[in-house]
Amino acid sequence: MATGEREVAPLLWPVEARLAALLPDLLVFRKPRGSEPELATAQGVLLGVHVTGFTALMDRFSLTCKSEHDMDKLAHIFSYYISDIVEHVLCFGGDILNITGNVLLALWTVKKNQLSDIITLVVKCSLEIQEKFGIYHTREGQDLQLKIGLSAGQISQIIIGDEQRQYLLVIGRDVDDVQFAQRLAQANEIVLSWNCWKLCEQYMFEVEVTREDEAVKLRDMRIIDPFDFDEHFDKCLDYLPHYRTSADTLRTALELNPDSALEQTLRKHIMKNLAEKIDEGQPMEYVSEFRTVTIVLVSLEFHKTAWMLRLCHLIQEAALYISTVIEKGGGQLSRIFMFEKGCMFLCFFGLPGDKKPDECAHALESSFSIFSFCWENLAETKLVSISITNGPVFCGVVGAVARHEYTVIGPKVSLVARMITAYPGLVSCDEVTYLRSMLPAYNFKKLPEKMMKNISNPGKIYEYLGHRRCIMFGKRHLAKERSKNHPLLDREKELEAFRMAQERCLHQKKGQVILYEGGKGYGKSQLLAKINSLAQKEGHRVLPMKLQEADSKQRFYAIQTLMAIFFEIDMCPSYCRQECLHRQLHGMVEEPLHCLFNDLFFVKMNNVPGQFPLSFKVSHMDDLARQKKIKACFIQVLQEAVRETPLIFLIDEAQYMDAASWEFLGTLLSRVPISMVMTLTPTFTLSGWAQHFLKSSQAVIVPISKLTAPSLLRMACWELGVVSIPQELQIYLLHRCFGNPFYCEVLCQDLLSGDILLFHDLQEEEENSKWENLSANAMKSTMFSISPATSEENQELFVCTVKDDVNLDTVLLPPLLKEIAVNQLDQLSPEEQLLVKCAAVIGHSFHIDLLQHLLPGWDKNKLLQVLRALVDIHVLCWFNTSQELPAEPVLEPSSIEIIEQTKEKKKSDAGLSSPLRLQGELSPLQTEMLEFGVPLLREAAWELWPKEQQIALHLECACFLQDLACRCGSCHGGDFVPFHRFAVCSTKRSSETSQFCSYTDTGSVLTRVITDKLQLPSSQDSYQFQTKPSRSQEDFSSDHFRTEAEFLDQVNKMLAQTSPEKDMLTTKPCHCEEILKLVLSPLTQHCLVIGETTCAFYYLLEAAAASLDLSDNYMAFFYLRKASSLLGQPSAFSFLKKHKVKICQFEEATFCSLRSEVCFNMGQITLAKKLARQALRLLKRNFPWTWFGVLFQTFLEKYWRSCSLSQSPNNSSENKKKLAVLQQQVHCLSLLWQLYNLEATASNRRFACLATLMQKNSAEEFANEAQVVSTYVDLSQFSQNMGDREKWLHCEQVAIQKISQCCFSREELLATAQLMQALAYSKLCLGHLEVSIKLGFQAHEICRHLKKPALENLVLSVLFRSAFLKKKY
Repeated sequence: MATGEREVAPLLWPVEARLAALLPDLLVFRKPRGSEPELATAQGVLLGVHVTGFTALMDRFSLTCKSEHDMDKLAHIFSYYISDIVEHVLCFGGDILNITGNVLLALWTVKKNQLSDIITLVVKCSLEIQEKFGIYHTREGQDLQLKIGLSAGQISQIIIGDEQRQYLLVIGRDVDDVQFAQRLAQANEIVLSWNCWKLCEQYMFEVEVTREDEAVKLRDMRIIDPFDFDEHFDKCLDYLPHYRTSADTLRTALELNPDSALEQTLRKHIMKNLAEKIDEGQPMEYVSEFRTVTIVLVSLEFHKTAWMLRLCHLIQEAALYISTVIEKGGGQLSRIFMFEKGCMFLCFFGLPGDKKPDECAHALESSFSIFSFCWENLAETKLVSISITNGPVFCGVVGAVARHEYTVIGPKVSLVARMITAYPGLVSCDEVTYLRSMLPAYNFKKLPEKMMKNISNPGKIYEYLGHRRCIMFGKRHLAKERSKNHPLLDREKELEAFRMAQERCLHQKKGQVILYEGGKGYGKSQLLAKINSLAQKEGHRVLPMKLQEADSKQRFYAIQTLMAIFFEIDMCPSYCRQECLHRQLHGMVEEPLHCLFNDLFFVKMNNVPGQFPLSFKVSHMDDLARQKKIKACFIQVLQEAVRETPLIFLIDEAQYMDAASWEFLGTLLSRVPISMVMTLTPTFTLSGWAQHFLKSSQAVIVPISKLTAPSLLRMACWELGVVSIPQELQIYLLHRCFGNPFYCEVLCQDLLSGDILLFHDLQEEEENSKWENLSANAMKSTMFSISPATSEENQELFVCTVKDDVNLDTVLLPPLLKEIAVNQLDQLSPEEQLLVKCAAVIGHSFHIDLLQHLLPGWDKNKLLQVLRALVDIHVLCWFNTSQELPAEPVLEPSSIEIIEQTKEKKKSDAGLSSPLRLQGELSPLQTEMLEFGVPLLREAAWELWPKEQQIALHLECACFLQDLACRCGSCHGGDFVPFHRFAVCSTKRSSETSQFCSYTDTGSVLTRVITDKLQLPSSQDSYQFQTKPSRSQEDFSSDHFRTEAEFLDQVNKMLAQTSPEKDMLTTKPCHCEEILKLVLSPLTQHCLVIGETTCAFYYLLEAAAASLDLSDNYMAFFYLRKASSLLGQPSAFSFLKKHKVKICQFEEATFCSLRSEVCFNMGQITLAKKLARQALRLLKRNFPWTWFGVLFQTFLEKYWRSCSLSQSPNNSSENKKKLAVLQQQVHCLSLLWQLYNLEATASNRRFACLATLMQKNSAEEFANEAQVVSTYVDLSQFSQNMGDREKWLHCEQVAIQKISQCCFSREELLATAQLMQALAYSKLCLGHLEVSIKLGFQAHEICRHLKKPALENLVLSVLFRSAFLKKKY
């Protein structure tokens, strides 16, 4: 019997089936019983499978630094390994009871007389499992192996819990036996309990007795004729009523009819957050996440004298209390499982949907409450042990499609189990929990180190002693201190509010309060530190204090600490405290009242002499009278102090102040002219006294706003120790910080520690000869710069750049910031969380069509409803709503075939929206573009996805965007690198390739099987490439233009047509810039994430070409630098050069050509020449190095090549490849003559002259009129520079005549603008200023319409000089 292929999930399962897949048949087919715990017994065979080596593998991963990446690999290994075992057990009729950690427990429930046959079946199943899956070799060198234990006999089951949440427990002697058999087994062994051995057909097995009356080790099954196992298997099927009845599924439980009562029963056994996602219809692949959680494991050991039913009631009582306390703290009781001496309760804080601030503190406090309850209320309890850990884990589904469980996997899960054994009878926690709880250190006690199995480095372990009041005061100083070199940014209004309050306090003799209110990280503590510094400089006495959450639980703590600081006894030793207090109180408070402060300031210490003696007056006061007298004394002392020196209270985190302190401050404010400055976090609920205090007329609440973008970038420069940062780093910080200075500080520290940045001396850069050394020089024009912090002479100044092989979009958030963002994410509803997670994959900004493409089963109405809800709470915001909307969608399909297919699909199914937007059908793109409005949320949501799901979703995005990666419709489509796809595909089509993805019949895009790599665009995608259209008679006269004035008049007539079809400057505007930002740039990121480097390189070249087309030289350099990192470091020897990415020769030539243009724009002349020559060599158009080579090549170009020009190519793919090569040749040659023309030497002139000749020949061979016009414009400019007036004017006339043969497409409009600019400059040089101005004005109008800022700047420079000279003369 074969197990068959891996089962695939059906297209849509009902809710009952999805719930049943998470639960054993024992629960699904269980008869309803009463609410009280009730034991049910049955006969059965238990199979326990223990995966050894898994804890050791987790320990190996825990020693590395890449915890998220390692958790992904760990979960992937375990999930695939255990799913095969689960399917095998299901094929043999087993019922998977649970998958706990690295242990699987399965049950075959039968009658007593059927046990021997079923044992034979289970033994056969175990042998096959060991044979097929007994050892699994991992790449990390740690093998996974199986230990299997079998037991048989009476099994007891009980349901623990209440009407809201229930748990299944399987208990009894045979459950202990299967665990004992597992422990006895070695790797790849099968051990039978003694009872199982007695009940089986012993003659069929070869065994070895390991322990008499305890267990036997199974060696093999004896094959005794005519025994036929298939017949035996069919016989056993009659004993298994719930065995599958069809070949389509492995479990009958998944084929039950809808039953609301059954659904409600099963729902009680599922965690609430998981049940909500099931109701939402989320696929199980979307449920899994990587996140940091806090794990609490409670172990109860009972006395052996406790009988079974009493034990069940104890477990029930403990479970109800534990569940209540854990849920109150924000966690969940996940499962209960038995072991030989008692039971364990596994709880989690921070699971998806449950993340709360201060979860470690809540976990510790909840654990101590449980510890106390179990000791005091469970009489039969022998030992209570609780351990708590915190760390990154995998939270998700493991197992097969038919039977899986929601579980948590990670090194911290293994550690928490080992700590229970190592530190019994204690509430123990790891160091991470201790640090993240932010609880006072005196609540903990460090425990001695102990060896733990398969845990090489458990770290420091602490015992939690519960919340105790320690005999100490709060910190005197604030947590933040002002840096002299870093001024406070954007806080002038806040500081002015403090100054005004201080003046009112001094002049009006009334107390004043300034409360700075702002979110976490907005710089409230920095502001207090600044005020502290200013006040001390002005001679005021300042009492600063920072509160913590634990302080709110201690009555009068804030005032106690403030007055201790005032009396200067907060830092003095206890034995000096009486003397200090006496000195401070003398003359202000009566001597008999000094003893009031003994307890308040801990003057009396363990009956040691040195306290104030109890006076007769105080001894007759009750507690209330003493408290009133203490407050009166404080007010009296402060009134005396204010008369001498102005007094200022600084209280950071005032939301943690206790109610009694708020009450006293209210009284103090009305009676003493004192200034108080506090900070508040607005999300906290304040007490009644606090709210009354804030409503006082003397209190002013000042909201703290976020930093402006320039201030945030200035702060980043200071944190990094540089004076300039590059543009991509600016975007990285602005998108993640949203003006929050704390986020900026943490991110900068993370960048410094992560070896992501390179630092360069800010000095005069010499001309570089290598592309790899251009980073700092390239970014000078786009860097955000600040002045140095100090003005010292000979001070070293630095700029930073991002390493070439670093992708900032995939840099993980620091753990602290990720926790903050995940807290925010978990406040959303399940459908909102899913939408945010899918949007995070797309990027910071996204289109709703692509978002809907990633959301399984969502229609447009549901999508818009959830989007509106997220926009209302400012999680998302509409993108570019303030800009003028275009008349058409920016994104257009790239081929006519796709448009036709989409139209046909729309006709056949009007209810389904096409993934590609058609012109005129829907609203403009910008109205359906959104972006994230909350810092860090997008990055944190993206990191939650497991790697496999991440890749699958990025794959879907790449598929969606691939067909949109072309020029916009107004530019008639096509590649940004002309004919790019034709040149590439002709070399790529030699091997058979399939579709990007082949789709299986599943309900989710994540279950699609990737069968081949992302394909480059096909040459059969028929763009509307610009070909030479026919001219209408009304466009131009048949005669060629003879003068510039005639040419200008005709152009003006052409552009002044009133017909919308012919009005060139009112046609559809260009949207190539939006295509670059919203399609090409994200597409390169998606390709890089999924590892498709060849496609990433292709689209990086496209993005670089688009950037240059839009005159954005820096972004072109940015994309080309990424492409360089894909190719790897160049070799010093050409014959050793081997790229990491396989690219064709044309792409390598294009890469060189684009880099040459970038270097030319940067002024790197030598490198630009070198790269242009290299590109021509790759394009088989060598450019000579010597003067003799120039002479020979000139002869060839003038005579031989002019006689061998080919005919105009047709539209075949091969000819378009030739056009692509010719276009690159023309471009490189145009660069070369400009480069050589920069130096006025005879040698350079010869090279420049040859380059122009070769450019003209290639352009004529190209047979594109616009390109020919541009070439003659170049020849005219070159001849003008050389002083050859006759040739100069001749080339102008030829260009004018050539342009008359064109219709005014976008490409030819650009050629016209270039010609007009050249003519305007020519007329300026000849003194024809009026004609120059007219030509310049018309050229400027065309450039503005075409969005060509570089050419527009050239035109404006000519216009300015012409207008200036005309005005002057």
